[in-house]
Amino acid sequence: MIYVLWSPLKLQETLTSASVFLNTLTPKFYVALTGTSSLISGLILIFEWWYFRKYGTSFIEQVSVSHLRPLLGGVESSSTTGLFSSVNGEAEPRPSVSECKVWRNPLNLFRGAEYNRYTWVTGKEPLTYYDMNLSAQDHQTFFTGDTQQLKPEDAVMQKAWRERNPQARIRAAYQAIEMNHECAAAYVLLAEEEATTITEAERLFKKALSIVLFLHTRSQHEAWFSFYQYINLLVYIKRRLAMCARKLGRIKEAVKMMRDLMKEFPLLGMLNIHENLLEALLELQAYADVQAVLAKYDDISLPKSATICYTSALLKARAVSDKFSPEAASRRGLSTAEMNAVEAIHRAVEFNPHVPKYLLEMKSLILPPEHILKRGDSEAVAYAFFHLQHWKRAEGALNLLHCTWEGTFRIIPYPLEKGHLFYPYPGCTETADRELLPSFHEVSVYPKKELPFFILFTAGLCSFTAILAMLTHQFPELMGVFAKAFFSTLFAPLGFFADKMESFMPSSFWHQLTRI
Repeated sequence: MIYVLWSPLKLQETLTSASVFLNTLTPKFYVALTGTSSLISGLILIFEWWYFRKYGTSFIEQVSVSHLRPLLGGVESSSTTGLFSSVNGEAEPRPSVSECKVWRNPLNLFRGAEYNRYTWVTGKEPLTYYDMNLSAQDHQTFFTGDTQQLKPEDAVMQKAWRERNPQARIRAAYQAIEMNHECAAAYVLLAEEEATTITEAERLFKKALSIVLFLHTRSQHEAWFSFYQYINLLVYIKRRLAMCARKLGRIKEAVKMMRDLMKEFPLLGMLNIHENLLEALLELQAYADVQAVLAKYDDISLPKSATICYTSALLKARAVSDKFSPEAASRRGLSTAEMNAVEAIHRAVEFNPHVPKYLLEMKSLILPPEHILKRGDSEAVAYAFFHLQHWKRAEGALNLLHCTWEGTFRIIPYPLEKGHLFYPYPGCTETADRELLPSFHEVSVYPKKELPFFILFTAGLCSFTAILAMLTHQFPELMGVFAKAFFSTLFAPLGFFADKMESFMPSSFWHQLTRI
């Protein structure tokens, strides 16, 4: 093809003129060329790095996979059989994004009395829109019951939960109270969002509780107040009152309220009230009671949480941590109790590997979100925010954690094809955590992602062209000779190939081919 096109396109003259042009170029041209290349590749590198830190993927790779690959006929393999298996060798599907269920944070703070204070001081929003939208859906489901039988004030509250502006929600709550002074859901909203102190929030919750109890008594004779709506309101209000008592220092009262609530509504285990109880018992240092609660809920058939796994590890670590020494343990080996504590820490870290950095204060804490993703960074933030003080109180517990937690990753198969004690770590936690946690927080990612190829490529290109620009600026004559030699070497094979082809074939053949 090169020989056929040699004469019509006048490639010989083109190569000659290109050689003459390159020979007349001054070193300033090469400085400008390499400098511009370095600048452009540097800008691409900065954008790629920012995009990777924000979204966890390469922009160029994402565009290539999403837009270019379908045009080129690429088909993504849907077969993942055999990639993920449990410890007994049985195949398990990799969790998808839809399987990463978001749970309500059992220890979520009060918006008016706690989250808003943070906003007033720092000017930052601690809650994301996605998180607040999930809360609005929860409240609509919990407090308004059947939408086909809504009373006027309930319809107002339906809209109030959906409002993005806090002041609009508060105004709607007052509007609902004007329509009906017995609208308990309106008092709940005011306690959550308007009350600026825990004491004021507790007063409003008590007002809502008295209304719910009165309505329940009256509903035994009238059918308009649904039992479903009563249960949800009653459980929510009693739980928040117990949390108010815990925050105000009345811990024994809070423990009693939580125990009564769990006894009265034993089927509402999905609300995770036992996690509130565990935290309050740890504050009382009632470790025997904590162990009794764990014996009931740390069961293989029940879903786990960071609170259960790390509290179990804390109790076992507390028994040996005060006398634990890494040097002594390396000399004599671990005792049975120490081995149990280390295994409990490894189990907890495998369940949620993000927690230790917060407990060891290697990563800064933020206010916990209203919803968490189990095994994700959001759950780690929520656990460490409330339980760091309990680990500090147990002498030597954090030291034992510091010495042993990284050993977990030598046990877990890499690259996470199967788990050790739990299912393989889901790959969708980063995406959900970025939606739940505020933008100013650096989301913890596990396992650590390798840098995309295009970041490494642009970094190498930027560095190489920057070095060339510097050398050309410092040694213009020498680099000019190198550049001319490089381009001469690049174009020489084309002419050599054409000459060889002409000598191999008869001139009549090329003449006939040119005519065709």
